[in-house]
Amino acid sequence: MGQTTAKEILGQKIGMSRVFTEAGEAVPVTVIEAGPCPVIAVKTIARHGYDGYQVGFGVRHKNRVTKPLAGQFAGAKVEPTQYLREIRCDIGELKIGSVLKVGMFKVGERIDVTGVSRGLGFAGSMKRHHFSGGQKTHGQSDRMRAPGSIGQSSYPSRVFKGMRMAGRMGNRKVTTLNLEIVDIIENENLMLVKGAVPGFRGKLVKIRSTNRG
Repeated sequence: MGQTTAKEILGQKIGMSRVFTEAGEAVPVTVIEAGPCPVIAVKTIARHGYDGYQVGFGVRHKNRVTKPLAGQFAGAKVEPTQYLREIRCDIGELKIGSVLKVGMFKVGERIDVTGVSRGLGFAGSMKRHHFSGGQKTHGQSDRMRAPGSIGQSSYPSRVFKGMRMAGRMGNRKVTTLNLEIVDIIENENLMLVKGAVPGFRGKLVKIRSTNRG
């Protein structure tokens, strides 16, 4: 697998659209508003044990910021942001107050996108785990959407942890790997990514350069 320079940025999912190639082929894309992300704090190996950056994204009204956070933003000389996250970025030495923008990525580059998947509430085992169901014959008329046996009665006389059963579906941290950047519109901070990414429209996503060849 090929190694790439580590680059990360925060953004929000705007929605899905499509673009057309020169041959007239329709390509489904997800539109992401990526950045700008000001650097709020710098993490170093000497002080924190690792290298990284704390960056912000979005806009938050000053009245909705706690005093400790307000002091942190004021020290960095940055307007309060809606989100604060830590990222790894190897594009040169960044200082507090530096701004990460979508232009750090290039068209055709491969990325991984992390977000929180849509919460679908309680779901049965067939929908949640893609079970095929039981037989439709031999007295099984009421077991077509049942998960089947989940344990034994004599031993161990209990259900093992992690058994795939009905339960809450979605609302989990998900990473979609190795997506292609179709287009970048720098003046609007937009990135068009081929395919779908996790989450609802308007939700926070993290974009990073992939390490998959």
